[in-house]
Amino acid sequence: MNTAAPPRPLPIDVVSIQSQVVYGHVGNSAAVPTLQAMGMRVAAVPTVILSNTPHYPTLHGGPVPADWFAGYLQDLLARDILLHVRAVLVGFLGAAEQTAVLADWLGQALRVRPALRIHIDPVMGDFDHGAYTDPALAQAWRTLLPHAHGLTPNHFELEQLAGGPLRTMDDVQDAACGLLGPTTQWVVVTSAAPRQWPPGQMHVALVTPTYRRVYRHAHIACGAKGVGDLFAARLAGHLLAGMPVETAVEHACRHVVAVLRDTVAHGWQELALPLGRA
Repeated sequence: MNTAAPPRPLPIDVVSIQSQVVYGHVGNSAAVPTLQAMGMRVAAVPTVILSNTPHYPTLHGGPVPADWFAGYLQDLLARDILLHVRAVLVGFLGAAEQTAVLADWLGQALRVRPALRIHIDPVMGDFDHGAYTDPALAQAWRTLLPHAHGLTPNHFELEQLAGGPLRTMDDVQDAACGLLGPTTQWVVVTSAAPRQWPPGQMHVALVTPTYRRVYRHAHIACGAKGVGDLFAARLAGHLLAGMPVETAVEHACRHVVAVLRDTVAHGWQELALPLGRA
């Protein structure tokens, strides 16, 4: 008689739900190697699959069909990933209808595993290129934000959520504070208050229910995409390793600056992600 125990589900640490590219390091193509280098097992769910980012002269691919997207998420539940998963990282979405599917799935997951942490980066655009997602997403993101334990918008995206311009760091911090709630315990705003940056510096703002802090780091002139995705993944990895959020933001900033410096030193058009453990 065979008494061997049946095989157990793969213990996934993070489900990363965002874009995927064949060439380059944005979305899951930045988050997955970053989290793996930090010792995390990752299940990557694509929202769009593209040959590369749209700023190149050729582009192929597009959003994942809604039924495929829903199926990917439901099959993760069917594979019992909730036995172990610790965090869900949400980034670029390909269409507004994906938010309803995702909101329903997050609700299911949290009911089964209340300790699950949800990090949302409400990707909509930046100051360099303006909005580069479906305009309907600006409103659609609001159906997802109540599920988030933490948010990582950039300044441009925070303005879209706030419904108007944010000229000073006080404006940024007040708007971020408005996104806190019973579930959302921290908001980290990257590229915060650019009108107030000193020469050669840029700022990141952290807001919690009891704490506000501004981080200053070097401004590296680099055109590579995916910097926000890299930051969000690195922040999530540090938090899962047990760092307090104040320290995790500082370490994530430091890592991003180092990667940007390496990218510039290599003269590459895409992020020079470190190989191996980092």
